[in-house]
Amino acid sequence: MSRSRPIIVQKYGGSSVADVEKIGRVADRVVEAKRAGNDVVVVVSAMGKTTDGLISLAHNVATVDGAKLEPARRELDMLVSTGERVSMSLLSIAVQARGFPAISFTGSQSGILTNDRHFDARIIEVRPHRIEDELHRGNIVIVAGYQGMSYKREITTLGRGGSDTTAVALAAALEADRCEIYSDVDGVYSADPRVVPEAVHLPEMDHAMLQEMAESGAKVVCAQAVEWARRRGITLAARSTFERGRETVITPNRPQRSHNVRAISSETKLLRASFSGLSRSTVIAQLVELDLPFKDLTFGQDSGMALFPMLNHPTPGAAAEQLRRALPRATIEEDVAAVSVVGDGLAGNGAALREFAAIVEAAEPLAVVGGPLRLTVVVRPEQTSELSRKLHAAFVV
Repeated sequence: MSRSRPIIVQKYGGSSVADVEKIGRVADRVVEAKRAGNDVVVVVSAMGKTTDGLISLAHNVATVDGAKLEPARRELDMLVSTGERVSMSLLSIAVQARGFPAISFTGSQSGILTNDRHFDARIIEVRPHRIEDELHRGNIVIVAGYQGMSYKREITTLGRGGSDTTAVALAAALEADRCEIYSDVDGVYSADPRVVPEAVHLPEMDHAMLQEMAESGAKVVCAQAVEWARRRGITLAARSTFERGRETVITPNRPQRSHNVRAISSETKLLRASFSGLSRSTVIAQLVELDLPFKDLTFGQDSGMALFPMLNHPTPGAAAEQLRRALPRATIEEDVAAVSVVGDGLAGNGAALREFAAIVEAAEPLAVVGGPLRLTVVVRPEQTSELSRKLHAAFVV
């Protein structure tokens, strides 16, 4: 397709399209981008808490005589993928009502091909031929985020935050001029402002820093999307849907003014497996067999530990039981959280490490893990808020 106009990919999260009024405001913003002389591709999430509601519904119908069964992941994908289809259709109608031609596509219609995992699939290829054709005709293209089609022609979903990944993958495939991620916050902060009131806005950072933050629980842009942007060298702009002004620009290279960006992120819904008297080969073989993604994995001489994020697992309790059956000699804890300090040069900064150790010691952590860009404390969920504030005061403010 010959390029006569710049292509912009915009992504709008669930809070941005939560009701009819907000969908109208998003449509106004989309039309504004088109009027400015751009070809526009828009990726949308499901409205508000639609996905949570659908998952809850699935668990309700899978309960028989008080026994709770685990819904099949394939059927969950068929169910939850409908949420984004509602959003894409409504936004397309809203854009058309404003006098601009628009067309909506599902993930499969957009050419998003994934592996054959359900509920947390990964994109392996994007073939955006239909999108390119519609842009050439002058249409605004609205795409259902969070979903694709496997090479087995099954509907798949991409895990929580998957609409971000859809947007970045499309931006790469279309060679878009920029990718804008819109949500209810005006960019990335040094901590969750709802937990740490002193959190500061970060105007710029590089992909490596944001990916560490996302992997540690920061929710502005999902980790898989940042990974895509990092591999393809795509600059991202994280913005507020309804407020103009500030943004966070995420670039492939380290911005000159933020060599020592430090931020605090936290994550709940973790499983912790502690190994004692088990060989490394036995543990690794069982984890491969379970195909359960882990966050951190450490081994000592005769012991070890693994953390498993449960955000993309439809039934965390079932995952815990799988681990107990596979590793009966391991200790499995379901109610675990983690707080992380993310920043350049943490591992080589003696003063920072001493201060970190002093704060963490008082929290009596379950474990401490980390690397050059991240130091993570494993604690109970009720400890995360206070520990986040203390670490933020020490390392950011």
